[in-house]
Amino acid sequence: MNKFDIIIIGGGATAFATAIRANELGAKSVMINSGLPIGGTCVNVGCVPSKILAHAGEIVNMVRNNNVPGLELGVESVDFKRIINGELRTVDKFREEKYEKVLSDLKNTTLVEGKAEFYDKNKVKVKDKVFESDYIVVASGSSATIPPIKNLREIGYMTHIEAMRTDKIPKRLTVIGAGPVGLELAQIYSRFGSKVTILQRNDRIFPRGEVELTGRLSGILEDEKITIETGVNINGARLSGKEKILSYIIDGVSFEIASDEILLSSGKTPNTADLHLDIPGVKTSDNRAIIVNEYLQTNISNIFAGGDVADLPRRLETTAGREGTIMAENILNGAKLSIDYDTVPYAVFTDPQYASVGLTEEEQMARMGTCDCRTMSFESLPKAGIIGREEGMIKMNINPKTKEIVGVHILSPNAGDIIAQAMILIKNKNTIYDIIESEPVFPTLSEAVKYVALSFVKDISKMSCCV
Repeated sequence: MNKFDIIIIGGGATAFATAIRANELGAKSVMINSGLPIGGTCVNVGCVPSKILAHAGEIVNMVRNNNVPGLELGVESVDFKRIINGELRTVDKFREEKYEKVLSDLKNTTLVEGKAEFYDKNKVKVKDKVFESDYIVVASGSSATIPPIKNLREIGYMTHIEAMRTDKIPKRLTVIGAGPVGLELAQIYSRFGSKVTILQRNDRIFPRGEVELTGRLSGILEDEKITIETGVNINGARLSGKEKILSYIIDGVSFEIASDEILLSSGKTPNTADLHLDIPGVKTSDNRAIIVNEYLQTNISNIFAGGDVADLPRRLETTAGREGTIMAENILNGAKLSIDYDTVPYAVFTDPQYASVGLTEEEQMARMGTCDCRTMSFESLPKAGIIGREEGMIKMNINPKTKEIVGVHILSPNAGDIIAQAMILIKNKNTIYDIIESEPVFPTLSEAVKYVALSFVKDISKMSCCV
């Protein structure tokens, strides 16, 4: 039997962060990986490849629609197969540099490839080998949810994995779901020539976002000829020759849509089904996520969980890595570390991007019963007018009593970069006056944060552009 200080189930961001911190603390760990290659979702089939394709799509769109009078350009050709091959080479490079080489330097970490199953609360089995530890970390990630649509499995579909590996652009693509992955891939495929339709069960796209900003994003995508249907209940699928037909209902009226390919983007399911969590008695939620406390500890005191497999407020690459470090600290040093998820930003990498940190208006009203909010169009922002990108918006939510900033939400080019300053403002409990008294660079899109703060105390339409 193999005895370790920590057993880590998984090979993605959370698992690596746990192993790295454990190694730094001199602890002996075993990382048990299965499914995707080491590195997990982000580097292999998530953040890295999708952003490569999104960048390529932005270049195509910028050339065709550059908003510069007198500058008429065109894209001579798009070789999607070469774009995909380049993406896959970059993924291989990232995996080698950021995971394989890092792992080789972790002298106290052993990698085992194979499916892990709980043997008891201190033991994990991989095929005929049993590993033992006083502490076990579950970081096995998640997989694309397959909705229970009649005949869907029979006619075939793509998930985000196939969507970022195929070298063929379907003429007609139907995307089921309008979360971050669905929106990003819908726009990417549309910009490369697919006629894209999004079918969304909710009454709007990305329902966790601020309604004014997601409404504007919906209009932008529709201007790019992406069809968006909301309030959709899909009730069946069938083949008609080579066409894939989906049947659905909106407000009691039946419709059908034919496409060459279907992309599933209706959420992620935690990878817990084959772990035999019932053996140690680990509790899970209705969607099979492992329930943890603020210290990432399950109801079985020596078993911890983080990343996509855990029932946590945010499932992000950023938090996944931090959660791994925290688990190692809490296990090996007896620490009581946790994450304030309200201060963690996220971004949807459409173009323009949607980025957010802190509370939305709806969340603030639910918690505080009060909200003071301002929304500003980028038509008021000098840099947006200079570069012809006035479609953006920013919303700031504050505590009306203390004037403390509790939420910032941005729809803008590079919103994922701009939101970093808002993260610090919320983390440090700054007020609007701290921003008003600051001097950001002019002209920049990041000035939007100061402009929207100023809108709480004056009419920004009557300001000169440098004030």
